Amino acid sequence: MIAYGFSEYGGPETEYFLDLPIADPGQGQLLVAVHAAGVNPADWKVRAGNRKDTLQTSLPAVLGREVSGTVVQIGTHVDGFSVGDHVFGATAAGHGGYAQYTVLNAVGTAQKPESVSFAAAATLPVAAGTAFDGLAALGLSKEDTLLVLGAGGGVGSMVLQLARADGISAIGVASAAKQEWVESLGARFVQAGENFVDSIATDVDGIFDLVGGETLRSATTSTKPGCPIVSGADPALAGTFGGSGVVRDRTSAAFSRLAGLVETGVLRPRLDHRFPLEKAGEALALVESGHALGKVVIEVG
Repeated sequence: MIAYGFSEYGGPETEYFLDLPIADPGQGQLLVAVHAAGVNPADWKVRAGNRKDTLQTSLPAVLGREVSGTVVQIGTHVDGFSVGDHVFGATAAGHGGYAQYTVLNAVGTAQKPESVSFAAAATLPVAAGTAFDGLAALGLSKEDTLLVLGAGGGVGSMVLQLARADGISAIGVASAAKQEWVESLGARFVQAGENFVDSIATDVDGIFDLVGGETLRSATTSTKPGCPIVSGADPALAGTFGGSGVVRDRTSAAFSRLAGLVETGVLRPRLDHRFPLEKAGEALALVESGHALGKVVIEVG
């Protein structure tokens, strides 16, 4: 099969196409013909070596962690799935999503509803899942105010949609180019920049951070005492302020719940940027640039 990955830690120059044998699914696993793969900032951060202390990777490695597709082979000790099922989920350890085929753990795979496209389903395991789990951890109530740092990207836009559905008032910090998008999701827009905190002008009840660094550090000056913080970008820094990273629920039940939110219109993945597998490098470069609105998806086949 053809896949896209990297041979050593570093910049985009380490990426290339791989010609790999199609893996057999192990116990509790499914082999899936990939139809779509989500592209996330975590992908280039893994390639850059930013996650090598927490994520074991054998090189060369295939990029990508979330896919949708069709089951083509079933490993032992798997119930509830059949060859030909349309599914989505997070890739198993040692496998990537930018490929013609990949392996999923059955316990982290869900049936794709017919009304949800393959492209939309491929955005759910990482981006929507991170948004849902992080927002649940914050434990905010209706009419609380949530500050979202990095609100215009794939995860941030999902956070804004979920907050709106829960009656939570959101303030979205993003670049000027993403103002219209952030406001269309029901949030008050604040332009990112050195003095963005001056534009918040209210105490916030929770922070969902997708930027980290000095942006997160500055944002903490706008919080109420004991304000909960979750960070998908800088968990260590969040911890110094009493916060944490996002603890993920990567189960079939959790993913099915997310698909249900798409079916009912609570979540509407924005899919402005779709790339064929042969342009996987361009897809990842767009995400790495930070200029993409919503989600970037690679479509296979």
